[in-house]
Amino acid sequence: MTAQAIAYTMEELLKNGALDVYTQAISMKKSRTGTLITVICPCDRQTICEQILFQETSTLGIRYRLQERKILYREIHEVETEYGKARVKIAWRDGFCTIQPEYEDCAKLARSHNIPLIRVQEVVKLAGALINRRGNS
Repeated sequence: MTAQAIAYTMEELLKNGALDVYTQAISMKKSRTGTLITVICPCDRQTICEQILFQETSTLGIRYRLQERKILYREIHEVETEYGKARVKIAWRDGFCTIQPEYEDCAKLARSHNIPLIRVQEVVKLAGALINRRGNS
């Protein structure tokens, strides 16, 4: 398969409900090179993801397994910063909390102000922390 075909397949999988898709270069039987495509999807999206893999790749078979998943509760907030508005994801569970700026928003602000991305991410994360301390999440 070409790199473009793999990229297209990954896009289609994500568009159709896969939570994540990643690839790994592998050596297969008879020392043939190959690409392992791993798809993480909810059970209710398994059939469509299988269909995409059979339709868009050269595979002759698919292996699958069920896995449990633990997640943090999460909310997305929009915060105002000196550089403009950006979204921030606040996630928590059992007294633990993480704050993650949304990449696309931060990248847009960094480009428009011609400043480092990391600076914008720090400012957005700080604004998210202030929301979290006020108890809005």
